Amino acid sequence: MTALPGETPGTVGTDTPQGAEPPAATDAEGPAHAEAPDTEESGGSEESGGAREPGEPAADGSEVDTPAADAPAGDAPDGAEAGEASAGDAPAGAEGDAAAAAVVSEAQAELAAQRELRERIAKRKAEKDGPVAAGAKLSGTAADLLAAVRAVESGEKAGTEFFDSPAAAPAPRRPAPAPAGQPQRPAPTTAAPADRAASPESLDAVRAVLTEGGAPEALARPATGTLGEQAAELLRADPWQLLAVPGVRPEQADGFARALLGAACGPDDGRRTSALVGWLLERAALQGHTALDAEAVRAALAERAVSDPEEAVRNAVEEGVVLVFQEGADPTELDASDEDQESEDTGETAEAPEPVQVLLGLDRYALAEESLADGLARLMNACEKGADWAEAAAAAPSPSAAELIRTAAAAGLVAHSGGEAARAEPAALIAAARGLGLRALGATHSEDGRHRLADAAGAPDAAVTLAGLLSGTEGPGRDEDGALALDLLVVLDAPQLDVEGAAVLVEALADGARLVLSGDPGVLGSAGAGRVFADVLAARACPQVVSRTPDPGPIGELVSGIGIGELLQVEAPGKEVVIVPVRDAGEAVHRTVQLVADSVPRAFSIPATDTQVITVGHGGAAGTRVLNEALKQRLNPGPGRFGGFDPGDRVIHVPAPGRAVPGVVRSADAEGLHLECAGVPVVVPQERVESAVRHGWALSAHQAAGMRWPAAVVVLPGDAAAGLSRPWVYTAFGRGELHLSVVHGVDQALPHAVAQLPAQERTTRLRPLLEALPTPDAAS
Repeated sequence: MTALPGETPGTVGTDTPQGAEPPAATDAEGPAHAEAPDTEESGGSEESGGAREPGEPAADGSEVDTPAADAPAGDAPDGAEAGEASAGDAPAGAEGDAAAAAVVSEAQAELAAQRELRERIAKRKAEKDGPVAAGAKLSGTAADLLAAVRAVESGEKAGTEFFDSPAAAPAPRRPAPAPAGQPQRPAPTTAAPADRAASPESLDAVRAVLTEGGAPEALARPATGTLGEQAAELLRADPWQLLAVPGVRPEQADGFARALLGAACGPDDGRRTSALVGWLLERAALQGHTALDAEAVRAALAERAVSDPEEAVRNAVEEGVVLVFQEGADPTELDASDEDQESEDTGETAEAPEPVQVLLGLDRYALAEESLADGLARLMNACEKGADWAEAAAAAPSPSAAELIRTAAAAGLVAHSGGEAARAEPAALIAAARGLGLRALGATHSEDGRHRLADAAGAPDAAVTLAGLLSGTEGPGRDEDGALALDLLVVLDAPQLDVEGAAVLVEALADGARLVLSGDPGVLGSAGAGRVFADVLAARACPQVVSRTPDPGPIGELVSGIGIGELLQVEAPGKEVVIVPVRDAGEAVHRTVQLVADSVPRAFSIPATDTQVITVGHGGAAGTRVLNEALKQRLNPGPGRFGGFDPGDRVIHVPAPGRAVPGVVRSADAEGLHLECAGVPVVVPQERVESAVRHGWALSAHQAAGMRWPAAVVVLPGDAAAGLSRPWVYTAFGRGELHLSVVHGVDQALPHAVAQLPAQERTTRLRPLLEALPTPDAAS
């Protein structure tokens, strides 16, 4: 690796790590508005060092091992609404948060309709002696927890009273919105959220309750959006219901409850402990977990001044706030006569069974994982193998592509892994299937990925974005049964699939369709809860194809080394990889602007519009906020006539949680901010601009996942060390196609992260569910 001429090596910066978290108080001293941290404009919250922007999980891309880590409730995962505010933010910010919270994706809508699957799932679990049904083999706390769940399931306790509306009746598949064939891409769209209607009377009633409890009136709209028309009554009867509103923290809910209830409330109030359990699991979901170990939840409750955490967990299960699951080895209790016989025959004492892990999970993720596991098994066992793929495999452009074609010919579900160069193999599969007359399509995480896949497949209509496919705005539409009119679907960027989106996708595929999940296991994981691609790979329930096509050039060599934990010194005779040492964050910002505006365009003829800056966090002295401000001043100075934006500004738009779409500001008027996103005009209403649009010259690695640019500048100031991990470095360094500059101020923290900090595990249930399913057609 080489340094640009004139760049001066320096020492590591001394900025305060933005990921540092002081311990949080277990009980607030005042009402909600007195405790809310400034998560948006102060450059960092009081606990995490920075609120997350559109499309952003934790700064380091890691997941918490226990909920006791206690990051701010306003920290949203990848794709969370930009500018998400805390409970104490100004009304405008809180209303933006409300709009963000009220965005209901089509995936979530379909999941609501799937709730009737619960009965079928429970029946299947009972038939195969699944975890929840194995209560007779447990003892102690685990047995008590399972007994509580059975009380909910039997009807002794109402498990649905915590939902603001009953489960929707089973809905038939949606009719086809368009005939088979690629529809026209939509012309100007309005980015308006699907907000839950709230009557003025309901809002006024909620405002009155909030004011009485000392909470800001600005929370009225998000509270109504979360709790429904009866929000005022719910909050008055159970003030801790406020904790369900995005951005509200336990200290704030405690202050609100004290103001309303006075001496009638305490730390062990059942309403408080149940709300805390739900909040801990929601917080864990933001970090990617679909469930948590019950012991970890109890430990976190103890830190929140709950004197009897075990009873608190039991109460939450009885009330239907959470579900409980048994994972791990099944501790079968041998009959005494069998034990005696074994002792007589072998002279040995029977070994004690392995301990059983008890997990707690939210209903929505439990349902999604169960539905996804069943759907994947259905695809694996219903594959139609009539077509002759031998000739197509023989004509494949590479051995790995031929292997993928042969494997997909014989299996309903295939997992394909590889780097950027390996994306050509799914493209070859799509082209081969279409050549056989099959309805084949590829779906990507981003619009940029869609363009690259379509070019590789040689057909503009061969690729769609996953969001467009599920919403019906892209792709072939639905058949007469409401299923996607496809014989083969290849999902690229599969690591970005969360469990809810994957469940909806699989449910939309007809029996006999083939599904190929393709992606790079080394990149950062999904924005939402779950680790679908990693769990499918780990379960080995379907055939797997590992690409043997290496990523070319110095950047490919560097990234490949990072993937196995080695930070290599690569030869870059054409300065494809450049290291720019800096002493502190101020110098990092200066060098970054110099690279984007001058050095890269001059040396490589890559314009600033094709160079993407990537950094670890949004707060701090060299986070995305500071870098975007500096880059705007240099590249597109202006007064920010519309909410801080001017025509020509590069932006990132978040139309829904989990999606970060690059765009350019074109104009602004009374309708809102007019953007152009991948050639499609988009109008963002005025009230949504603050929460859904941010400048986009500098992004985080989570926002950049699934996209590539001709050049990338990765900024690593001294305070970025705490946010580094191998997946983060792997993802960030792989975003540049022709050139990579690394503004390096973290000294040995970079090689340490690559060698010693792999991705932290997410706690999920999909892998054991897949391992337990009967899959006679699967190959290991």
